[in-house]
Amino acid sequence: MESFEILAEPNRRAILSLLTSSEQSVGEIERQLRMSQPTVSKHLRVLREAGFVESTVDAQRRLYRLKPGPLQELDAWLAQFRRFWSAHVDALERHLARIGSDRMDHDRMERQQQGSSTPPKKKTKERTPRGPNRERNN
Repeated sequence: MESFEILAEPNRRAILSLLTSSEQSVGEIERQLRMSQPTVSKHLRVLREAGFVESTVDAQRRLYRLKPGPLQELDAWLAQFRRFWSAHVDALERHLARIGSDRMDHDRMERQQQGSSTPPKKKTKERTPRGPNRERNN
């Protein structure tokens, strides 16, 4: 199985993420990821055979830890592409900053315009008294 096929599986990526912090036993991985023991064991076997993890025996437990070699190889291969997407991400960042700045300038101008002109007064209809109490102009 190719490295990318192995890492494409979400449970394997979750296991690798867990192992970045410390060695873990199968039981600890089961509890933290809420997976069954056979599922964890199956994924650990695939990761071990591909060289992503290694295990040591500690009394009655088998502890798994990351092996950096295959991940370093992937990182080295991805480096050529990282330069490509870095330039695009930098351009996107500049574009979004420009849009944000333009929007802030626009909002500031609107607030200044609203503050400098007094809002028009609301027109109210003059009411004429009705009924028996109204005065007549004769």
